[in-house]
Amino acid sequence: MSFTYPAFLFALSAVAIPIIIHLFNFRKFKTVYFSNVRFLKEVKEETQAKSKLKHLLVLAARCLFIIFLVLAFAQPFIPVENKKVITGEKAISVFIDNSFSMDAVNKNGSLLDDAKKKALEIAAAYKPSDKFQLFTNDFEGKHQRLINKEEFIEVVNEIKISPSTKTLSQITSRAFDILQQSGSKSKTLFILSDFQKSNTDIQSVKNDSSIAVNLIPLSAAEKSNVYIDTCWFETPVRQFNQVEKLHVRIRNISDKELENNSIKLFINNIQKTPASFNAEKNAETEVVLSFASKEAGIQNCRIELSDYPVTFDDKFYFSFEVAKTIQTFCINPSGDNTQSPYLRRLLGSDSLFVLKNASEDQLDYSSLATNNLIILNELKSISSGLSQELKRFMTNGGSVLLFPAADAELNSYKEFFLNSQSNYFEKLDTTDTKVDKINLEHEIYKDVFEKKSFNASNLDLPKVSAHYQLSRTTRSKSEELLKLQNGDVFLNSNPVGKGKLYTCAGGLNDNSSNLAKHAIFVPTIYKIAMYSTGTQQLFNTIGKDQSFQSVKTLTGEGAYHLKSANGTFDMIPEHKVNESGTEIIVHDQIRDAGNYSLMADKETLMGVSFNFDRKESDLNCLIEPELNNQLSSSNLMNFNTLSTKDTDLSHTLTQLEQGKRLWKLCLILALLFLAAEVFLLRFMKG
Repeated sequence: MSFTYPAFLFALSAVAIPIIIHLFNFRKFKTVYFSNVRFLKEVKEETQAKSKLKHLLVLAARCLFIIFLVLAFAQPFIPVENKKVITGEKAISVFIDNSFSMDAVNKNGSLLDDAKKKALEIAAAYKPSDKFQLFTNDFEGKHQRLINKEEFIEVVNEIKISPSTKTLSQITSRAFDILQQSGSKSKTLFILSDFQKSNTDIQSVKNDSSIAVNLIPLSAAEKSNVYIDTCWFETPVRQFNQVEKLHVRIRNISDKELENNSIKLFINNIQKTPASFNAEKNAETEVVLSFASKEAGIQNCRIELSDYPVTFDDKFYFSFEVAKTIQTFCINPSGDNTQSPYLRRLLGSDSLFVLKNASEDQLDYSSLATNNLIILNELKSISSGLSQELKRFMTNGGSVLLFPAADAELNSYKEFFLNSQSNYFEKLDTTDTKVDKINLEHEIYKDVFEKKSFNASNLDLPKVSAHYQLSRTTRSKSEELLKLQNGDVFLNSNPVGKGKLYTCAGGLNDNSSNLAKHAIFVPTIYKIAMYSTGTQQLFNTIGKDQSFQSVKTLTGEGAYHLKSANGTFDMIPEHKVNESGTEIIVHDQIRDAGNYSLMADKETLMGVSFNFDRKESDLNCLIEPELNNQLSSSNLMNFNTLSTKDTDLSHTLTQLEQGKRLWKLCLILALLFLAAEVFLLRFMKG
């Protein structure tokens, strides 16, 4: 047994007071006159025996009263594992997990409400003079300081569910920094959470052995959730009035199979394509939703399903833009304003494409950025000014298709290719050959042929009379689309910034090849033009994607505005202009999932969608034995797990901090012995 305040034990000397009184017997006797003294000796002997017993019992009651009263002030306790009690002001940090997974319920209500209740029980176990820190997944600035007990209780009641998530290593690191600045000898961290496996990175925790850490796991009554994980289109380009196939991945985190659950797709708040899905227990499934874009412009979309009690992930937002036309621009040699007849017949006759042309000596460089695809039609040379503009155009997402002239100035071409970090023309080869291989895995040809494998020797592929040999460098990211029999590349694709450079080793004239007259020419040019609109980012994740690229750079003193589709949110984001365009930075100011619009003045530039992080959707959590095993394997000896299923947390903490305290028992015994003394004096004769 140990004592919190052993100095009070000196007061045990007060036990001498009733002993002295008993020994000297300061009681005054009263004379009683008897008329008959025949039985006096017998009465005298009996009275002396009873009186002596009574005096001894009273003495014992008084001594024991004083002893237990003194012990109550000294506060005896039975220590836990020889833990020393530290007196003085304590610093207590409490983390309450307020992520979406805490919306799950147990017998006490939602896990968040249960965590807030237990946080108040923690405060009840400490003195008003102790200092507290409360923080959540939001890592707010106001949670960076120590507060008193009364303020702590107020702040606990203000906590609400948040889309933010933090790992265990981030939580402990933040708390350790604050507690070390407190200057207290006794520092304790409490973590109230469901300890999802996706966020509990015990192996990454940087420990501080001077701080006691108590993990308090909260468990939901039923760990089941059905949610929309992600979505994507089957093809990267959205076309006006064309059927689109949207793939939706759904996860079923439960022990129950799902049958005929409904899923809905809304485009611009109009429901499209209702469907249903089945899902095996603890598995994922994929649903394909088909629809046609009947109008051009920005399309704000969402997918919905119904699930309870975790509902934050039942809606998934995305947006895309449908271009009614694709702008193509053909640059011809100086003095030649006529379009290639092959390009004119293919692109000029299709309402999906707008084909314009100009000679290289009449170019307006400022108009190049308004196009999706620029075709270099057999230019003899590429000037440095045009090279720089084409590089900027591709960096911002545009595509360039190059057909060289038969008498091309290779040095000017080489400068352009090197500026684009692509393979360059080395020399002209006039040997007759033919296309021998087609890259069927590339997006240009992936869905052109019904069969994915065939013998190219049996096909009528383009014949080539003259072509330029391309250099081969390991640094190049080129993809080969068409190859010749001799192994040379005839058509390749090279990424440049957010755009593409397509290089054909020969021109469109009949002296170079019959490519322009061949059947493969149509899908090749058509698909290159289609893919020139760029791959759009369908959605962003709150807390992860802090920035995105704007499709337009502001000029003058205008400002970007990011507005919610329902008009309840409007912010002016930070923006930075760089080589790849304009970067819009939101700095974690987006807190609600939904569809937003990026605007400049009154013009809507693009649609931007944000979704909550799906890490919180997986309700698989670590239970107490699993936590203990991981703590043990990571050698975190100052970490401890507390089970609060059947006991009040404040009582558990009291025993944890000071062992089994006995002062209440001592006080009760002191009062009992005081009552015994009163009883003996009043009711016991003698």
